[in-house]
Amino acid sequence: MEIESIRLWATAVAIAVGALGPAIAIGLIGSRAMDAIGRNPEAAPKIQTAMILSSAFAEAIAIYALVIALIIKFVG
Repeated sequence: MEIESIRLWATAVAIAVGALGPAIAIGLIGSRAMDAIGRNPEAAPKIQTAMILSSAFAEAIAIYALVIALIIKFVG
């Protein structure tokens, strides 16, 4: 294999693996938040704030994976 094809495969794997974890995490965060709001509707504003903050942190991991994938693709 040429170095360019190896670099493309590494880029694809980096973004695929790097996006899988945050996707699962965001789904679980949303699911658990809806369960909590269903049990205690009065606490919805507090739960929603924590849910949005947690989702943002999980999404940051996907952005880091994108940065690593771009570094693999264009630097080297």
